[in-house]
Amino acid sequence: MALPDLSMRQLLEAGVHFGHQKHRWNPKMAPFIFGSRNNIHIIDLTQTVPLLHQALVAVSDVVAKGGRVLFVGTKRQATEGIAEGARSSAQYFINHRWLGGTLTNWRTISHSIKRLKALEELLEGEHRGLTKKELLQLTREKDKLEISLGGIKDMGAPPDLIFVIDTNKESIAIAEARKLNIPVVAIVDSNCDPDGITYPIPGNDDAGRAITLYCDLIARAAIDGIERGQGSVGVDLGEAEEPLAEPAVNDAPAAEAAPAEKTETESKENA
Repeated sequence: MALPDLSMRQLLEAGVHFGHQKHRWNPKMAPFIFGSRNNIHIIDLTQTVPLLHQALVAVSDVVAKGGRVLFVGTKRQATEGIAEGARSSAQYFINHRWLGGTLTNWRTISHSIKRLKALEELLEGEHRGLTKKELLQLTREKDKLEISLGGIKDMGAPPDLIFVIDTNKESIAIAEARKLNIPVVAIVDSNCDPDGITYPIPGNDDAGRAITLYCDLIARAAIDGIERGQGSVGVDLGEAEEPLAEPAVNDAPAAEAAPAEKTETESKENA
């Protein structure tokens, strides 16, 4: 498998070019803005395409060397795409709430992960000596930990690269990554600050189709890295009992997928 194909048409169909309303922009994004239409900034996709390709290469290289990629996106629109992309590429994710110190205080997070695994083992057993009330309390504790840490419980150590949707919402995650010199691949919308992002990708960070596309592309780049890494040590992929499935990018025909103009209610008032 090679890096996923990437075209400007795919980005247009997913609405990647739509920014925020003009009055909500960050002036630092000026170099990435093509113009405006209906009071909404239009992102310059001629810059997005090469920057996105550069990010995909970085992800593939990290994974090929045995590194871990952490998908981060806790906004409602990104929850499913982040989890699906990470799972399909055997990587890790946080899609509910970023716990302060997840990277910079990994030892404490590791204790919480151990507690989660202990509860899973306990609740999978025969529950001897536990009352219904105790079982209910333990189940609630496990569910709470699963929501926050389920996507990183097998990560083992801080990641080697993080992929972020919405740099404003995930500012704590980015600050922790920068403190530990962990490279950051991030989608930067017209209201974001691109400073400090190792691999900025100008694009819409609110539209569901755009987020799904980003996650699919990053996941496929990670799979490419896995295959390159296995090939470099002489692993015969054809003999694998359960080969990795290649996630399909949602590439609908242009007639179906023509992006609608953003209405006032869709102009990311809640972003």
